[in-house]
This record gives sequence, C-alpha cells and structure tokens, in this order.
Amino acid sequence: MGIVRDVVVQVRHAGRAPKVKGIVMELFARRRVYVPIERVYAIDPAQVVISGAVNARRFRRREGETLVVEDLIDRQVVRRGESAPAKIYDVSMAPGRAGEWEVDQAALTALSNRPFRGRPAFTIVRWNEVPLLSPDPSGAARLEISQLLDLRPADIARHLHGMDVSRRLEVAAALDDRRLAEALEELPDDEQVALISVLDLERAADVLEEMDPDDAADLVADLPQDKAEGLLSRMRPEDAQDVRDLLLYDEETAGGMMTPEPVILAPDATVADALSRVRDEELPPALAAMVYVCRPPLEAPTGRYLGAAHIQRLLREPPSLLVSAVLDAELAPLAPGDALALVSRYFATYDMVVAPVVDANGRLVGAVTVDDVLDHMLPEDWRGIQLDGAVSSRP
Repeated sequence: MGIVRDVVVQVRHAGRAPKVKGIVMELFARRRVYVPIERVYAIDPAQVVISGAVNARRFRRREGETLVVEDLIDRQVVRRGESAPAKIYDVSMAPGRAGEWEVDQAALTALSNRPFRGRPAFTIVRWNEVPLLSPDPSGAARLEISQLLDLRPADIARHLHGMDVSRRLEVAAALDDRRLAEALEELPDDEQVALISVLDLERAADVLEEMDPDDAADLVADLPQDKAEGLLSRMRPEDAQDVRDLLLYDEETAGGMMTPEPVILAPDATVADALSRVRDEELPPALAAMVYVCRPPLEAPTGRYLGAAHIQRLLREPPSLLVSAVLDAELAPLAPGDALALVSRYFATYDMVVAPVVDANGRLVGAVTVDDVLDHMLPEDWRGIQLDGAVSSRP
C-alpha cells in the first residue's frame, strides 16, 4: 500500500517505557496517513503487514506525540549519569504487556565519533537513560497527561468529568482518536456533547468514526442539526451511513439501541470460520457471543436472515461442521420498532447478552447487546452519578 516513514510513540510517566501508538505510512502521491499499531499484523525486515481498514485522512500529530525519525534520530542528548553529549543513532521497540509495543532501547553515538569502514560505533542503552524518552518530572501538566494515557476508558472519563473546559481540551488533544472515543462513551450525554462541540470538525469526525455506531448516533442526535450534518459529511461514507440509518429509529427502541456491525456469516460458513471471526480482539465480548447466518449481502441490512448460533454451541462442535446446522431454531428475533420495555423483558426471559434485530422484509439490520439495554434502563444521569463517586467500581 505504501512506505513506512515514521513511528509514533507516546512518552509515559516515570517507570513506563514509551508506548508505540502507530506508524506513519506514505501512500502514493506522498500522502502520509496514520495506522494504529493494533492494525499491524506482522513486522519483518522486508515489510510491515497491516490488517483492517486504513483511514486515508492526512496524518496530523497529536499533542504529546513523538515521531521517532523526525524528533529523535540524530538528536543530541546527554545520557543520564553522563556529562558528554551524544547523538541518537537508532531506536528499537519490542512487544510489551497486553499486546502493546514499547520503545525499549536506543543506540547512541559520540558526537566526535567517526565511522569505521562506513559504520559508526555506538552504545546500546535502555530507554530510561535517554531524557527524550522519559518525561521531565518538573513538567506537572505533561506528567499528569502521560499518566492518564495508561488508564482504562472509564477512568479517563472520571478524570475528564472533574476538569474544566480548557483542561479537557488539553487532555483530548493528547489522546488518539480511539482512546478519546472510548472515554467519550463513558461520559454523561451533556458532557459528550460539550466536548465534541469544542473540537474542530475534522477531529470530531475522526473521533465519531471510532465510536460504536449506536453511541455515535445517540451523540449526533443531541447536537444541533447544522453541527450534526457538518460532522456526518466529514466522516467516512460507510460510517456516516451507519449513523444515519440508526437515526431513523426512536432512541428507546431496538432499532435505536442496536449496532449495525454484528458477526454475519454466509450459509456455507463453517464452525471454524465462525470461531475465527469472533476471535477478533476488537470485537466487544457481547457481540462475540452470537453469530448470524444470512443470505448475501453480508452487511446490514443483509439478505434473508436464516438464524443465529451461540458461541458456546460452536465451541462444542467439529470445526468442519456448517454453522447453518447448529442454528437456534427457537430464538425469535427482535423487530426494529420493539420498545425498550419489550426488549428488556426479552433479554431477561431468554438470559441473552446479545439479540438479532430483523426488519419486516426478513433482513438482519443489527444486534442489540445487553449493555445497550442497561444504558437505556438506568436513570438518565447514571454516568454522572458514577463518575462523581456515588457508585463504586471495582478494578
């Protein structure tokens, strides 16, 4: 697709190696785009293999991000504990915990060093011996932001909830689009609207693309019409269409609560195919609990809906068996217009964590997850109450 030009890293608080956030890839016509490290499938000396969709918007550096080639290579530094200056010759990264990549070492050369047979002599040091790779303890604001980057989305939201507008903007600028989207989903509705409204339109559209479609639709519905239309026009067409489709339904119905991106398989798909799809780490656990078999097209709204299969049943079957052979014949789907009261009783009656939504033409249009049902059953200000500490959360 293109050429890797740089690597984006985020310097974190003392004791944590800088996190590798993604790569900067140059497409044809010298357009540079950002690819999150989660999309990098494999790295070898000849190529970097990526998976999933690539956002073709031009790369823009976020607050607090460091570019390895542009900012570090050939920079003069003084190694911690030393007095003589040196130059950064190279930087390495390695897999860290929980599937992350981290900067682990740097190669330094002396400023007076002369190449021996075309290659300079260098010293390999750990990342924390290079000042540029660890935060300055005196920079309290940057240190606070670097500490936030390691928190779960709900915990980031708790910090955002207690900040004034200018501080929120500073933190939002430091977070990448996906991280900000995840934190935004945990904020009360009015605070979601307030934060997305002060971001520039391009950034706000990027963040909406990273949100779950149903959450994005709820947020867009609360915006003034001109603002909402401006954001939708800047989103990727397929993401914007998902949101527009959900906006057609009342928020308190199955159609308004559903996500249009469940796991959909063709009639000839095997159990092995299904298990491969639900193994995707980006798939929410609730959505991974069930797969749906439909006639083509295999994107919502699909062709004729044939049925659903539970993940637990699939785990007990031979990999070569067709999923169509183990569909739950007794499970009646929800209709897009089903009200919240009916949907909640459905989930309680059948002990479900996810349920299919099928329209009057027999097409699968989405799936409702139990967390979406709870979001609409709890008091309107429940997120604010929890963030204020009235509801405790266990780690």
